[in-house]
Amino acid sequence: MFARPLAFSLAIAAPVLISAAEPEMAQVQQHLQGVSSMTADFAQTDRNGRTLTGTMTLKRPGKIRFQYQKGVPQLIVADGSSLYFIDYQVKQVDRWPIGNSPLAVLLNPKRDITKFAKLKPTGDPRVVSIEVHDSAHPEYGRITMIFQKNAAAPSGLMLQGWVALDAQSNRTTIRLSNQRFNAAVPDSQFRWNDPRPKGPRAR
Repeated sequence: MFARPLAFSLAIAAPVLISAAEPEMAQVQQHLQGVSSMTADFAQTDRNGRTLTGTMTLKRPGKIRFQYQKGVPQLIVADGSSLYFIDYQVKQVDRWPIGNSPLAVLLNPKRDITKFAKLKPTGDPRVVSIEVHDSAHPEYGRITMIFQKNAAAPSGLMLQGWVALDAQSNRTTIRLSNQRFNAAVPDSQFRWNDPRPKGPRAR
């Protein structure tokens, strides 16, 4: 009934070298390193124009939760070591190492993004966009993160969302709103109920 959420429709990103001297890239790096936690509302739009909403909770290093709107029996959680996609409708759980996920750029504050990302022109001095893409592996697709300059946000940048293109040029967009930074987030936010009949009751 429901398409797989964006976090797992994105491609795994491999390194793409860029110049470390670009000041906006350095600003993005400082922002990512300066955010210990983040909560936001999100709207996810797929290639067919269907939009799902929910809340995102991030705690670095390695933890994130995408809680979808009521009626969507899916959940995405990273618990510090693995990233899980849980489908409660079919009682299925998929697992990926965090390092193999495109969300690793958000989850690891020590990761040097200048080694695997590049700036994209936006035509708007208030907007900074970075793209992760491995030209040697076009089947991995692309992910582009979009920031707006905002003096009230960490390092002067506010993450607005991201756009994904898979190998078939299917586009998925995440838009964030009501972003809040560096508040206390309990680890219990990243626990989940395992729907598999023989699995443990909770993680």
